[in-house]
Parts: sequence; C-alpha cells; structure tokens
Amino acid sequence: MYLFDILYSDGEDLTLLPILKRREILRNVVNESDNLRLSDHIITDDPEELEKFFLRAIDSGCEGVVVKAIHDQAIYQAGARGWLWIKYKRDYKSEMTDTVDLVVVGAFYGRGRRGGKYGALLMAAYDPETDTFKTVCKVGSGFTDEDLDKIPLLLQPYIISHKHPRVDSEIEPDVWVTPALVAEIIGAELTLSPLHTCGKGIIKPGVGISIRFPRFIRWRDDKGAEDATTVKELIEMYKRQLRIVEEKSPEVIT
Repeated sequence: MYLFDILYSDGEDLTLLPILKRREILRNVVNESDNLRLSDHIITDDPEELEKFFLRAIDSGCEGVVVKAIHDQAIYQAGARGWLWIKYKRDYKSEMTDTVDLVVVGAFYGRGRRGGKYGALLMAAYDPETDTFKTVCKVGSGFTDEDLDKIPLLLQPYIISHKHPRVDSEIEPDVWVTPALVAEIIGAELTLSPLHTCGKGIIKPGVGISIRFPRFIRWRDDKGAEDATTVKELIEMYKRQLRIVEEKSPEVIT
C-alpha cells in the first residue's frame, strides 16, 4: 500500500495545511515496511524532469501521475476541481497486436510466493548495427508455476558474474545472463521509458522504447539470440502505433 497524503492526525484536521507540511507529518507518523510505503514523488519546476518522472511511472505500470501545487495555499479540497492538483496521465492506448521475440539478459529474484525463485526476467531486442542487445522490458507475468520452476535450470548454463559485453543495459538485475534464450512476449502497448536502452534517443531525447504490462507467452527454442526482434523493428512498431492513435484522435494529439 502506497500512502500519499494525510488529512487527520491526533485529533487535528490537517486539510487546511499546505501539501508539503502534510507530507512531513505523514512521514513522521508512518513506519514504512515491505507492505506499507509512502508514494514516490519529486519537487520540480522543470518540465523535462516532470516528463522523465511521468515516463518512469508509466513504465512501472501506473496510469500517470498527480501534479500538485506546493505554495502556502495548496490545501486539501475534497471533491473540488481546480489547479491545486491535476492528473497527468496517458489518455490513449493502442493495444499491441503483434508479439515480439526478446532475449533474456538478466533475472531478478522473486518475493512472496516467488521467494527462492526468479520472479522476473530482463528482456532485450537485438541491434544488428552494433551487434548488441538493448533492454526493452522486465517481464514477470504470464509464467505458470511450472515455468517458474524451470527457469533456474534454463538460465544456469548462461549465468555470468558481470554484464555481458554485448548487453546495453542501464538496469542492474540480480543476475546477469549471456544473451542466448529467446521468449515470445506480448504487452498492452509500446511506450517510452527513460530506463530502457532500445532505440534510446531515436523517438525522444533520453528515452527508449519499452512494453507496458509485458507478458510471457512461450520460449522460442527455434530461435537464436540474433534472430530476435530487432531494435529497428520495435521503433517501426512504435511509430505505427503513434500513427494509429493520431488517426483516432487528431484534434487532441495536435
């Protein structure tokens, strides 16, 4: 559970206090744990920094962010519409109709019922121009219990102690893997992410292409790592998705 505000504490109505004061009180009364945390936030007046934070939220599966004023009159107004806070979210979504074949380059240990197993895999696309593998997403859904049991055996021959020289990743997994295993992946849509290196800087400075809500479908034993979906193919898929959205809602996009 993520907590983002506090309205009442120790018999005191806090709604007339500004947001920064309310957050300070919230920090003081909450003991964070694995199950209870304060929501992530930044304080900025830089649109580019806000955009990067927004893209990280989208990449992690959120619908967007809430942007709040921090001046002295930034009180809590229940049910009110105004500019003390606004929703900044992704309004348009174009479902992925094609699957992609991505390469495993890392793994993350699971938690909870997945404790003691790998809970997610770091997946990458192949870039034939640089002969490297650039990260696209972290996939942890779509696996059956049987799949999860088999993953350690599948990865074992390819586990290495360092990032493979052909892997371009800004994410540090718990375990690095030599690019060899290919999996078929589907997702909700292609999106932009400051965390991933696939096509980074091509569509927009500082961000690459990722997959929102990626889901494992099956292993592609018939494909080698260099047969995986390429960075160029993902860029073209993203551009095609944009054209579809623009055709649906030109008056809003423009």
